[in-house]
Amino acid sequence: MRCILAFLLAASLQAAPYPETTPDTVGNRLLQSYWQTQVEQIEQTGSLKDIQTAEDWQKKAPEYRRQLAEMLGLHPMPERTPLMATRTGELAGDGWRVEKLHYQAVPGLYVTANLYLPAKVEKPLPAILYVCGHANVMKDGISYGNKTGYHHHGIWFARHGYVCLIIDTVQLGEIRGEHHGTYGKGRWWWVSRGYTPAGLEAWSGIRGLDYLETRAEVDASRLGVTGRSGGGAYSWWVAALDDRIKAAAPTAGVTSMRNHVVDGCIEGHCDCMFFVNTYRWDFDRLVALVAPRPLLICNTDKDSIFPIDGVFQVHQKVRRIYQLLGADEKLGLQVAEGPHKDLQPLNMGAFHWFERHLKGADPMAVLNQGAEKLLEPEQLRVFTQLPADEKNTTIDQSFVPQASAPEVPVSAEAWEKQKQAWKKVLEEKVLAGWPQDAAPVALVRVGQSERDGITLSAYDFQSEPGLPLRLYVAHRVGVKVQDLDLVVLNLLDEEGWGQFSRTYQERFSQLWQAGLPSVSRDDAAFERERKMFQNFPWGMAYLAPRGVGPTAWSGSEKAQNHRLRRFYLLGQTADSMRAWDIRRGVQSLRMVSGLEKKPIWLQAEQAMAVNALYASLFEDGIARLDLHELPTSHAQGPAYLNVLKYLDLPQVAALAVDRTRVILYTAEEKPWVWTTALAKGLGWPYKQWQIRKPVAATKEER
Repeated sequence: MRCILAFLLAASLQAAPYPETTPDTVGNRLLQSYWQTQVEQIEQTGSLKDIQTAEDWQKKAPEYRRQLAEMLGLHPMPERTPLMATRTGELAGDGWRVEKLHYQAVPGLYVTANLYLPAKVEKPLPAILYVCGHANVMKDGISYGNKTGYHHHGIWFARHGYVCLIIDTVQLGEIRGEHHGTYGKGRWWWVSRGYTPAGLEAWSGIRGLDYLETRAEVDASRLGVTGRSGGGAYSWWVAALDDRIKAAAPTAGVTSMRNHVVDGCIEGHCDCMFFVNTYRWDFDRLVALVAPRPLLICNTDKDSIFPIDGVFQVHQKVRRIYQLLGADEKLGLQVAEGPHKDLQPLNMGAFHWFERHLKGADPMAVLNQGAEKLLEPEQLRVFTQLPADEKNTTIDQSFVPQASAPEVPVSAEAWEKQKQAWKKVLEEKVLAGWPQDAAPVALVRVGQSERDGITLSAYDFQSEPGLPLRLYVAHRVGVKVQDLDLVVLNLLDEEGWGQFSRTYQERFSQLWQAGLPSVSRDDAAFERERKMFQNFPWGMAYLAPRGVGPTAWSGSEKAQNHRLRRFYLLGQTADSMRAWDIRRGVQSLRMVSGLEKKPIWLQAEQAMAVNALYASLFEDGIARLDLHELPTSHAQGPAYLNVLKYLDLPQVAALAVDRTRVILYTAEEKPWVWTTALAKGLGWPYKQWQIRKPVAATKEER
């Protein structure tokens, strides 16, 4: 049995090569270049370069700590409800004993734990909070918790005069919750909710410190924290947020943003490793929040998901802060040979660190005894029957509160106040990843061609530096652009791009971006378009935002998923950045000679309709939005950072209606009653906000 469990533990801790190889395409190359550019920006603005003196750090550290708590879903901090700590059993060994217990970090969130103590405790002792990595220990469908996979650490500490509390994680505890929401479960609403299991594990650890303080055996002035892999990350969260930690030794729990995003290490990590990066931090800012307390950064030299180059860079950047604070001797770096595994040389480094900084031991003292695995998982099981009131399996739905729709404002003054508050939230918490101080669009005309009564022009522009997009404008032959009544900008998702390219590509191949696949033309669709131009002096423009059509990203479903997660690490989402592309598309249309003052309509479907909605809030002169099958909530998508902490799509729609005419094509009127009530209450014109039945025709006919 022990061999089987050892295999499971080793398998769970081994890292595959990252990132996954994807096809060499234009879209994939552009995206990789984008990662590089974004990380360079974060290295400049989200790192520690602005800290030049000790006074700088002392002034800014409290706000950084508040920001970290916010990005973990812990601002304001949850209520410290009664722990309801319960002991369920005890074991004893040679020089040590262990209590089996559980406590509730919040009501219903059970943290199963083992508390290791020396056989005899004659005075209060230093205590270690040990937070576990991803050890999947199961037998016959029973989870014994990852605490059992790391029990040898607890025995070592107890034998050497410490109290050690080893706590299970939500994902791999006796009650199994979830860490893989965006990693593989499709729970992108975690991003919109501002939820990360990293915050959950941080809070469980902080409450673990609360529990240790209740024990007479513990000297609460000498608390330390350690753990490896996932536990290494949780060690950072706890030590950064809680100054009760007097020494920390996180192991294999952090590296640089460059490693994660550019080099692809994110593919080896579940969601518990990351905060919601609202403020676009690099990870050295997190690590520095432990300063000036004793901190040992532990890592192996061949760890593929915490590469040593990134770990070393983080150490060097943080070392400068320790030096500014006159605490250089309190920062250490322990590097052992080997892969991403629980290795004795790393353990010994952490053990030495706590001996020195929690006991004042001679730094040259040598502890030869390593950690030993002496127990079977069954012996450390806390629950024989899982509690019926547990919330571990559903805690992601409640840990970060979701905003409720407020009372509908009854006056123009109340609405103005609410509107300004929401716009501020959107700019600072939801869309902060948009480029700051963007240069004006530089529009380049690629060419123009006429065929079968239609004039098609193509224009290129940079949505962001290094991110080229193409805008197409079509109208009837013989009609001057300046004589058009309006222009409808169609915002294309993959299906829409396919229809557009089938309709136009062969006829206007010279205007097409090289490398697009050859497809047969759609004569019926083209004929419908031509007749529309004959009947109405309108222009039709087409834009495929990033990741769609010419810039599409290709590869496996898993690779695509991890690309979306990279946006999240950068303080963005793919769809929020598509909203930025739409803004730049509108700006580009305004630069086409003759269209400077023409009314612009936006038309989009489903997720792209949400992106159009957001773009309209920040671009003036949009006369109308035609939104088909608009999702009713960000809980169904698309993902926008933090948005559900403040408002949802009915309120975003109201912000748009305040600025422009909005026509919603949907069979569902009930989700939009808030928006409708506001429009009626404030006396907005009937046509300003309309809900129409879905167009019966197919998407192509629309």
